[in-house]
Amino acid sequence: MWSASAVLGVLVLVALSNSLVMRRFGTAPAASDVPLVSVLVPARDEEPNVERCVLSLLAQDHPRVEVLVIDDESGDGTWAILERLAREDAGPEGTGRLRVVRGTPPPPGWIGKNWACRQLEDHAGGDLLLFTDADTEHDPRTVREAVAELEHARADLVTAIVRHEVETWPERVAVPMMPWANMTFVPLALAYRTTWPAVSTTIGHFMLFRREAYERIGGYASVAGSVIDDVALGRRLRAHGLRWWLLDGTGRIRCRMYRTVPQIVEGFGKNVFALLDCHVALGALAWLALAGLFLAPLLALAAGHAAAALPVALALVLFAIAYARTRVPVGLALLYPLTVVSLLAVGLISMVGTVRGTTTWKGRVVVRQRINWL
Repeated sequence: MWSASAVLGVLVLVALSNSLVMRRFGTAPAASDVPLVSVLVPARDEEPNVERCVLSLLAQDHPRVEVLVIDDESGDGTWAILERLAREDAGPEGTGRLRVVRGTPPPPGWIGKNWACRQLEDHAGGDLLLFTDADTEHDPRTVREAVAELEHARADLVTAIVRHEVETWPERVAVPMMPWANMTFVPLALAYRTTWPAVSTTIGHFMLFRREAYERIGGYASVAGSVIDDVALGRRLRAHGLRWWLLDGTGRIRCRMYRTVPQIVEGFGKNVFALLDCHVALGALAWLALAGLFLAPLLALAAGHAAAALPVALALVLFAIAYARTRVPVGLALLYPLTVVSLLAVGLISMVGTVRGTTTWKGRVVVRQRINWL
């Protein structure tokens, strides 16, 4: 119990430090330049989300924005919505800021989303490239303030934690594991002072690149088969000695990723094991560590061991700090045992599916990943 308390105490300090270090949108001075920003949105079967996303991007108050959306072989009404939005944006003059593109099937070795983003590159004319997902919604100030932060931090990539909308109980239990992990396991005070690729987290909901930096690291072609394309791009950028910057975007960007248990399992199942570089031994150790830190003390406390109260309290404080900073309802911290159980379950599913090569995402079998057994 004392070892668990010591580790949890360190994690609490990391979360507190990150809460102080991480800047919010709108805190940087206005940018001295007004670059053209190409906003690039891949969309596959996003009928419930894509209109809200595109309209929020067209409402940006940054003076120079072009919005490019690719329909990645959707089987629903995504393309019809995009065509209508493009017509409405063009107006009687026939010109507008929105362009929509029909995607082509991914070549062998490419993840579908990565190929869609690679196709978008060919249509982008901006000095800055902003990749965002079709299930996001953006405040009108988002792009302008992100450009200001990019300039102020002298960064090559600005990425952001977004606010997750959690409306059903499966969402409330499982989805907050993402902002919690970002606040807990990446010490920003260290990350900003090094270029170690592993000490970073890049979030695909919002990635604003300087174009020259993006091209220098090889763009999406360099991560063609990676299921964690965002993290892989951030690590490549840091490996090239370029500057990465993480913002608290919860006041500007919101997202509703998944609505049902199958969507949660499929969505997280393709990513969790890949975050450990598909190391089987490392994955097993990580699951044991999570169970030992967050679940074993609860069982010990239930069995009457008073010393277990300290690690249980620290775990609750850790989740509460992370949730409060990322605008997850703080009361959901009380459900942290269920969140950890869901993470362990999804992690096991992710490991088994990756090893067997049966992982799918939106109707496609994910490119087989290289497995590291030790």
